[in-house]
Amino acid sequence: MTTYVITVPGTFVHGVTEAARSAFERRLRPQDPRNTELGESEELSLLSVSEGGMFSVRLEVEAEDQAGAEAEAVRLVSGALRDSGMAEEDAPLGPAAVTGIDSGI
Repeated sequence: MTTYVITVPGTFVHGVTEAARSAFERRLRPQDPRNTELGESEELSLLSVSEGGMFSVRLEVEAEDQAGAEAEAVRLVSGALRDSGMAEEDAPLGPAAVTGIDSGI
């Protein structure tokens, strides 16, 4: 297994309340990339939100390969959004991408 840092972009179509944002971040906290060497050195944040509701989530994911890591990251983000009370159409996601691979060295 390899540890990947994956970025999943999306958009909060109708904006997001501070309570919903906090709940979303809390559900993703175990995958915070700051736990990795890459996340620490690059000071990666778990969730970044810009004007217009566009956001990026960066997660630490263990997987056999890049495709598996990207799929797992999208699954985790989708689940956290749903568990935070947001419907899929309220926060559509873009394609996941590898931000980095943690060498563990």
